[in-house]
Amino acid sequence: MQIKIFTIEKSSDKSIELLSHEYLKMISKFAKIEEIKIFNKQIAAAQSIGEVEARASYTKAYEPYLKGFNVALDVNGALVDSFEFSHFFDDEVSINFFIGGAFGFEEAFLKKTQRIISLSRLTYAHKIAKVVLCEQIYRGLCIKSNHPYHK
Repeated sequence: MQIKIFTIEKSSDKSIELLSHEYLKMISKFAKIEEIKIFNKQIAAAQSIGEVEARASYTKAYEPYLKGFNVALDVNGALVDSFEFSHFFDDEVSINFFIGGAFGFEEAFLKKTQRIISLSRLTYAHKIAKVVLCEQIYRGLCIKSNHPYHK
């Protein structure tokens, strides 16, 4: 199984990165995991112009990666519990998780994904959302493997 996490982010707090990397290391016992950070001049310029332009730049940056089973994290997405989340790993060989930029996603991008979920009705900073997502991926894979972590 291959799992990729895509984020629109410049840089992150080192202490948060350490936590995130710890989960990535634990996930790697169950699946191949990769984190792809995307931030370029077009995104930076678009974010300084406005919300519509920023969302369009995120779509343009993410679209080439829409292969396999794609899950977008969006505040208006479906709320799922950890057991439902673990079912993402039932049959899928390649799963991509997309965390939106500062302005979220365009509706057009969301329509190209197979699932849209929310980690919470709360809005998290990018780096916190990534850590929560990594923890849930690890928890979901533990559930699938009957590992006691999830209990």
